[in-house]
Amino acid sequence: VMMYVAFVELFQEARIGFITEMGEKMGMLTTVLCFFGGIFLICIIDKLIPSGENPHEIRSVEKMSEKPPKDAKMMRVGLITALGIAIHNFPEGIATFTAALTEPKLGVSIAVAIAIHNIPEGIAVSVPLYFSTNSRKKAFWYSFASGLAEPVGAIVGFFLLRAILDDSTFGFVFAAVAGIM
Repeated sequence: VMMYVAFVELFQEARIGFITEMGEKMGMLTTVLCFFGGIFLICIIDKLIPSGENPHEIRSVEKMSEKPPKDAKMMRVGLITALGIAIHNFPEGIATFTAALTEPKLGVSIAVAIAIHNIPEGIAVSVPLYFSTNSRKKAFWYSFASGLAEPVGAIVGFFLLRAILDDSTFGFVFAAVAGIM
């Protein structure tokens, strides 16, 4: 779902916006550069999160079957994962906001794709926190807080972009978020 939204919806909207503003050749080049800029940005974000706690890192079966770490280590895993997911969710909020502002149908499809994507992210936060604290309530609230980065991203996106909202701005945001996704 995320791949579909990134390539079929966001990338195409970005391309259309840039071509409208800059012409065919320059618009397509700018779309591709912004797309790869989004990929570069999410790579930097993933590098800043320690690999042991990064929910996007692939782990071997042997590592998954090891004994779970002690409570303090498990708590650290949950907190770092929550922080990493919050950082990851922020640009998704900006994308959903700008997409809904431009075309409500596109905004809904992005929101649905991101909501599906957020289920395993919430689990990645809440499971280690639950096992470290034995509290479903704490695990829920930390997971909920990491998900709040998306509406915060939407609000910040609104205040940062409202003065310069045009086809180029939409194109930049859509292409960069397509790369992030």
